[in-house]
Amino acid sequence: MRDLLLFTLMEHSDAISKAFGPAAAAYLTSAVHAQGQELELVACQIAATPQSRVLDVGCGAGHMSFAAASSAQEVVAYDLTPEMLAVVEQEAARRGLSNIKTRQGSAEALPFQDASYDWVVSRYSAHHWRDLRQALREIRRVLKPGGTLCLIDITGGHEPLLDTYLQAVEVLRDPSHVRDYTESEWLAFLHEAGFRSEVARRWRVPIEFAAWVRRIGTPQDRALAILSLWMAAPAVVRQAYCVQPDGSFVMDACMMMGT
Repeated sequence: MRDLLLFTLMEHSDAISKAFGPAAAAYLTSAVHAQGQELELVACQIAATPQSRVLDVGCGAGHMSFAAASSAQEVVAYDLTPEMLAVVEQEAARRGLSNIKTRQGSAEALPFQDASYDWVVSRYSAHHWRDLRQALREIRRVLKPGGTLCLIDITGGHEPLLDTYLQAVEVLRDPSHVRDYTESEWLAFLHEAGFRSEVARRWRVPIEFAAWVRRIGTPQDRALAILSLWMAAPAVVRQAYCVQPDGSFVMDACMMMGT
């Protein structure tokens, strides 16, 4: 059984690398990822922890790392995809952020000592993690006593019908997608891992369909399948996600703080 789990983790890691490696540069310029009030908000909270060490798990193109670096002593940008880390290194150098370091690996096996970080942050990454429970245990392990986890991600539909359509369009667009958990599911996972947690902020993320599928390189047949699924969805689904004729829509997101 353990060998099977290891194989599925490796297979999933390979799917993530294939999806996000070629798209690394596109994520640096993506408005969805490069913008957001939560970036400044987290940076201000980190600033209240003097000389803090920050770990950004699933850093992607590094936008959260860049925000954290403005006030942290050290930021480690950690991602599974080497191409993403190369983008982070280049952009950090361009911005003069010498306190950012990069490290490659999976969220389920953090290569860091126990109690070594004041903050762990993760933004729009955890819905790709194959074993969320293990990743959260690892995050708790590397946090110092009294340290803080800031987890930002998409939330699933609040009722089964809405959730089914969201998960379907997500996996059609990107096969490395695992699940957009509901708020209650996210908080339950955090509690199980030993965190005292709460939802600190909620917002809606506008998704421009053409850019969304182009950024990750979704094949045309799958993009058309998403459009077909949206257009055939019940009115209540289209209204909940503000689906537009061109396939553009909105997602719900939240910021969760865990100590």
